[in-house]
Amino acid sequence: MLDYDTEAARYDETRGGVPRAEAASASVLGLVPEGASTLLDVGCGTGIVTARLAAGRPGLRVRGVDAAHGMLRKAAERLGEGGVVRADARRLPVGEGRLDAVTAVWLLHLVDAETARGIVREAARVLRPGGVFVATVDKDAAHDVGSDIDAVLGPWRDDSAASDRTERVVAYGAAVGLAPYATARFVGHGQGRTPSGAAESVVGGGYASWFRAGRGAGERVAERLRGLPNPAVRRAEPVYEVLGLRKRG
Repeated sequence: MLDYDTEAARYDETRGGVPRAEAASASVLGLVPEGASTLLDVGCGTGIVTARLAAGRPGLRVRGVDAAHGMLRKAAERLGEGGVVRADARRLPVGEGRLDAVTAVWLLHLVDAETARGIVREAARVLRPGGVFVATVDKDAAHDVGSDIDAVLGPWRDDSAASDRTERVVAYGAAVGLAPYATARFVGHGQGRTPSGAAESVVGGGYASWFRAGRGAGERVAERLRGLPNPAVRRAEPVYEVLGLRKRG
């Protein structure tokens, strides 16, 4: 797990920056009902997406929550001090049934299944009946699909334990009265990988959540990646999935 306090200074520039944030916010807002008046973005990070959620729907009161001081300092620059609060996504400082929408962009894939379940449970608690929880899902599975990188890494890929798998998030929601109602997709601008970059990730443990290989296999896989044509050229950008769950009642 990254240290998000120290990572905050470079977080945006290494993850697609403004283009990816704009694509993400537009996709998320497309699943938030027009009549919604309150939205809480949990795991808001630097606020780069949160601020665009607010700008994209002027009548929507948007706030951000994160557990990392460093991230919140950056988010406060974008949203103002009153626009963010430090809190655990499993224990939100919000009363029951108070919000129209809760969002979680690139959060559920970072935590274990029990934590992800707790985040969804807490979202359901603070949503009013008919309110919506909108989250990115299947993040790791979106990368390198159909590329030569994917052909090399595919035999070693096992994302069955991913906490943000769609079917798993749907199950978390079903247990607390949330039912799926819509999905959306957006392009992860600036996130296409190079074979040489993928090789570094394999050796450095960057794919630890799904790369399953025996001792010594990592370096062999990395060598195959480095041997691909044009190893410094980015392959296709990922297309991310967004899932909307609505609270019954």
